[in-house]
Amino acid sequence: MENPIISFEKFSFKYNAQAKPTLYDIDLSIRPGEKILIAGPSGCGKSTLAHCINGLVPHSFAGESSGRLSIDGKDSAKLSIFDVSQVVGTVLQDSDGQFIGLTVAEDIAFALENACIGEPELHELVLKAAQSVNVAGHLAHAPTELSGGQKQRVSMAGVMVDDVKVLLFDEPLANLDPATGKQAIELIDLIQKRTGAAVIIIEHRLEDVLHRHVDRIVLMQNGRIIADEAPDRLLSSRLLKENGIREPLYLTALRYAGVEIKEDMQPRSMGSIRLSEEDVEKVRAWYSFGAKTEEKGEKEPLLEIEDLSFAYSRGHQALSDISLRIDKGEIVAIVGNNGAGKSTLSKLICGFETAQSGKMLLEGEDMAGLSIKERADRIGYVMQNPNQMISKVLIRDEVALGLRTRGVDEQEIQSRVDETLKICGLWPFRSWPVSALSYGQKKRVTIASILVLRPKMIILDEPTAGLDYRNYTEIMEFLSLLNKQGVTVVMITHDMHLMLEYAHRALVINDGRLIADSSCSRVLTDAQLIEKASLKETSLYPLALRCGIEDASAFVERFIDYEREVEGK
Repeated sequence: MENPIISFEKFSFKYNAQAKPTLYDIDLSIRPGEKILIAGPSGCGKSTLAHCINGLVPHSFAGESSGRLSIDGKDSAKLSIFDVSQVVGTVLQDSDGQFIGLTVAEDIAFALENACIGEPELHELVLKAAQSVNVAGHLAHAPTELSGGQKQRVSMAGVMVDDVKVLLFDEPLANLDPATGKQAIELIDLIQKRTGAAVIIIEHRLEDVLHRHVDRIVLMQNGRIIADEAPDRLLSSRLLKENGIREPLYLTALRYAGVEIKEDMQPRSMGSIRLSEEDVEKVRAWYSFGAKTEEKGEKEPLLEIEDLSFAYSRGHQALSDISLRIDKGEIVAIVGNNGAGKSTLSKLICGFETAQSGKMLLEGEDMAGLSIKERADRIGYVMQNPNQMISKVLIRDEVALGLRTRGVDEQEIQSRVDETLKICGLWPFRSWPVSALSYGQKKRVTIASILVLRPKMIILDEPTAGLDYRNYTEIMEFLSLLNKQGVTVVMITHDMHLMLEYAHRALVINDGRLIADSSCSRVLTDAQLIEKASLKETSLYPLALRCGIEDASAFVERFIDYEREVEGK
């Protein structure tokens, strides 16, 4: 057996700015060629563990450590961050924060230039790395011009060009549409097989990562490793849900049906799981027992859009003839591939862009004459990138900003800010500077800064990206509570679980056109629609087929209804 490429022995770490350690007694070995998934709730120590592996701890984040960490057989305490970078390549969650060059080629070449590689060899290595991740046709493009999936591929090429022994991926799926996320996992798997590198993936979307083989899942909680198991063993336990991690939907459905999940069933994926005839009968009986009740009553429109079209200055037709209606009190999901036009639609609604043609009515009033300020009083908008919204140093001041600009009484401001910070899981950080937060925590700050205004409708661009299941649930439960109080919620999302759990309806956009307006269950069981819009079918769909249930959409509806009942959603 080969020696570990990464080895933690009774390793603990405490940041200088904190009173208690973030990591406690970590024992972890990762060998060449292994693929490890590190999971756990926000704040459990995953990011700190990653920073120890890639050298940011202690070179960028100072603190005290004990125990031993070896990287490629050498004591990490004696290695410079440059030394570590020759062994470990890191792909960040926020690809924009990783780009250096003005073009894709320059960005991929950055590490080679630092190593003083000559031009003929440099060009050859850049092209080889670009081809390995299918971005060779974009070498002259600026990274900012690329889609989310393309940006991530460029980031992969930038670390692969060094021929590193360890590839570390920090939430690689957070900003990708479902189909692109699936492709990213397949690409990571392909890269590992080609290079033989050890792969470490830190990710909340466990089911998506398990689309390809993983050797072990390392589960963390409160700075400690509480499980280091093969996927089959861990998935057959209750540890994931007990520690705030969303287990694959097909396993949840099987448990609802009374099926006991055992290790020898190979539950690591829907493709591998073994179901007995008794298991199948339990699922069929559970499905037959529930009957969906149809919603009744007329709904009142809040937002009506008729024949909306928009093109950017370069001539790209972003939206064409969009017509839709969003009713008061709805939770609507807008889904589709990266670059489909989802964010552009939200910008038009909020007045950030002006449509070339078409009409928008808000509560029957033509929105053409409304200013951005007038729209913002009734429609809140939370952008996908939190760094584009934050303007204050302290968290509390950022959340209070909108209320202060509206002249709200200071006592009322404090009360509403406190309430929102608690709901959004930010109360422990209320006096922190925003700069000290992780990407996911910054996301929560921007959501809180809009929620505190209590608008009639709130549009959220990827509201749960970067959040663990527990914080994701807290945010969505708060949005559901607002919805029950009359706030209409529109979510632009790549998270199919989120759509199924909370949305009443799905609007599917592809290539600037609305191609579907239907129930979430029907959208995610329509193979043709899934392929066209770069979505990903829910694992409940193949489970239904495995159990001989022809109406997969009805099976998904049964699951949603049952989950809302047992979880109180």
